[in-house]
Amino acid sequence: MTGDRAGAPPTLTYVYAVVPADDEVAEAVGPLRGVAEAAVLLLTEDAASGPELAFAASRVPAEDFGESALKQHFEDVGWLEDTARAHHGVVEALAARTAVLPLRMATVYQDAERARQALSRRRKYFAERLALLRDHTEYGVKIYLAPSPSPSSSSEGEPDDGPPGSGPGASPDTATPGRSYLRQRRAQHAAREARDVQAGEAAAHVEAAGARHATGVVRHPVQRSALSGPLENILNNAYLVPDGETERFRAAVLEAAAPYTALRIELTGPWAPYSFAMPPEPEQGSREQTDDRPTP
Repeated sequence: MTGDRAGAPPTLTYVYAVVPADDEVAEAVGPLRGVAEAAVLLLTEDAASGPELAFAASRVPAEDFGESALKQHFEDVGWLEDTARAHHGVVEALAARTAVLPLRMATVYQDAERARQALSRRRKYFAERLALLRDHTEYGVKIYLAPSPSPSSSSEGEPDDGPPGSGPGASPDTATPGRSYLRQRRAQHAAREARDVQAGEAAAHVEAAGARHATGVVRHPVQRSALSGPLENILNNAYLVPDGETERFRAAVLEAAAPYTALRIELTGPWAPYSFAMPPEPEQGSREQTDDRPTP
């Protein structure tokens, strides 16, 4: 924990991403402001063997980003949204200029020296991941389908069978309300099975089409109903796509989804490759608080 000058409030070192340490990146960070409106700077290794790497970082108030403060902030939706937006903004601005290895929101070290030590200790891993992500971009593909109708809603608008023997050609032995209900349930079950089969086929077809133009695929958990609304999310994939394959990837996904008109296909991106950049392991002498990445 440090202070910029005598009597200044103590600060911590907040890290956004690992980037190549070169002139282009140095120019890119110059105008950036990150979390807490803090300036973004580059922290380089003290001594590097091989390509030099850097943390894109900011000095942030310890009173807001210390361990106990973060625990409270993580229960504040407004603070989370503002911080996630600022973090994501820095990562996206860097990704537009260079290869970026994004780190999770609220990766915090006690001071710049501890951050540099962590960078040096894990430089082999960071360098390998950056090489994988170079000239690649992340895209998302989601598939949604309408929820199965409930027994009550499935019968809405349908004519009532009426009392036994009242329907055309009906007899007291066959046209009872109980039999009518069972017919509705069987029809509903058959419709649900057909829907699920089509959804499974669509997911497999779309996933395979996208994978043919991607270096990697991450299958995220499907979204809960609170996030997906009345629709049911059945596929939530991220693809790492070479920049030269972007148009072919998008065309392949949309073409594969076209026959499934009853389903909603959502193609998002480009994004910085969050799904393909695992966060660093906690280091002795560092404080790392993590949270889910912002949903583009």
